[in-house]
Amino acid sequence: MSTRSSAAPTSSAPPSVQSALPPHGEGAAGDRFIQHNLEAAWPADLPAVDERVLLGAGRALLRADATGIGRTAWPQVFPPTGQAVTPAFATASFRIQAAIARRGTSPDTAVVHLVWAGTDRGGAFTDLRVTDWHFTRTSAKKGAATWTAQPRT
Repeated sequence: MSTRSSAAPTSSAPPSVQSALPPHGEGAAGDRFIQHNLEAAWPADLPAVDERVLLGAGRALLRADATGIGRTAWPQVFPPTGQAVTPAFATASFRIQAAIARRGTSPDTAVVHLVWAGTDRGGAFTDLRVTDWHFTRTSAKKGAATWTAQPRT
C-alpha cells in the first residue's frame, strides 16, 4: 500500500522573482511592457482629449530636445541662440518606448512622463531613459484651453 503526501516539498530557495520590465536591450518588442507598467503605476487622471494633446506635445518636445529637430516650434523651451545645435542623439536610433500624461500638482498643470532609448554621439546605446515635461493650462480665446510647455529650470 502506498501513501501520497499532499504537503508541498520544502525548499530553502527563495521564490523566483520576475522583473516587471523587459530584459535590457529587448528592443521595440519590450516597449509594450514598459507602457503597461507605466500606466499601471500611475492610473489616468486627465480627460482623454487633454491626455492626447499632452502626449503629442511631450513626444515632440522630447524629439526636439534629443535630436535637435523641431526646436523652433518651442521657442519658450528652446530660446533661439543664433548658434547651430548639435544633436545629442542620432535621429535614426531615437525611440520613445512609453509615455503617459498625468495631472500635475494643481488642476492647471500636467506632466508628461516619457521612457525612451537612443544612441548618443559617442555611439553608446541606452534604453529606459526617463524624461518629464511639465505643462500649464492657459485659457485661449472662446474658452478653449491650451497647454503650454514649461522651460526646464
